Amino acid sequence: MANEKVEGILDHLDELRNRLIVTGITFVVFFFVAFAYTKKVYLFLTLPLAKYELKLQVLRPSETIGIYFKIALITALVFSIPVIATQIWLFVKPALKRFEQRAALGYIPAFFISFVLGISFAYFIIFPMLLGFVINFGEGLFYIQYTATEYFSFLINMTLPFGVLFELPLVMMFLTTIGIVNPNALGKARKISYFILIVIAVTITPPDPISDFLVSIPLILLFELSVILSKGVYRRKLRKEAELEKQFENDAV
Repeated sequence: MANEKVEGILDHLDELRNRLIVTGITFVVFFFVAFAYTKKVYLFLTLPLAKYELKLQVLRPSETIGIYFKIALITALVFSIPVIATQIWLFVKPALKRFEQRAALGYIPAFFISFVLGISFAYFIIFPMLLGFVINFGEGLFYIQYTATEYFSFLINMTLPFGVLFELPLVMMFLTTIGIVNPNALGKARKISYFILIVIAVTITPPDPISDFLVSIPLILLFELSVILSKGVYRRKLRKEAELEKQFENDAV
């Protein structure tokens, strides 16, 4: 009995290793492809500066290659999301029921689309607002010039969190599908969730109430959307389980 448990654990670890290897190889391939197109990605990511006629500067010879690597890494990460999600699904697939497997598989493209929507929302709406606030705040007082490292660190810190937060509804749906979360628990956690989301909004925005409001509202709406979608998934899950139980009873008779 003990040997069977040990063998089962080793099989799971071997499966996990294989999934990590596939994910790692995919990421490396995307990294080299992204590195070849880094200059075009750089020009796209610096478009918000064109309005203010600002150009980035580098202070050290190594800073240029560092920026290239940072852009390539982030680009590779974004395009690796579907593969990462697929490998996670393949790893947990044996523990899921058949209808849960089909439902979970549908989340893979949705995770990628949601992440892209999140970073797009941040890049095209939130980031220009924050950048404009910072530049206008110092206009006439300072000679404004940013280094490439500071600009891209600011950009990444503003956009990637939104990519992750836009995954919230799908994560809640997925966790509801596999039975870890239910909408009743989400509803009870509404007040503390609102508080956490508002703290996040205040932390990542300039110190003015308009910016805080413009960021807080989408985050709260995302949470409410998570609750609504979780309820739908939960009802469908209960209905499916009842059908399977009825079918099992009929087969037994």
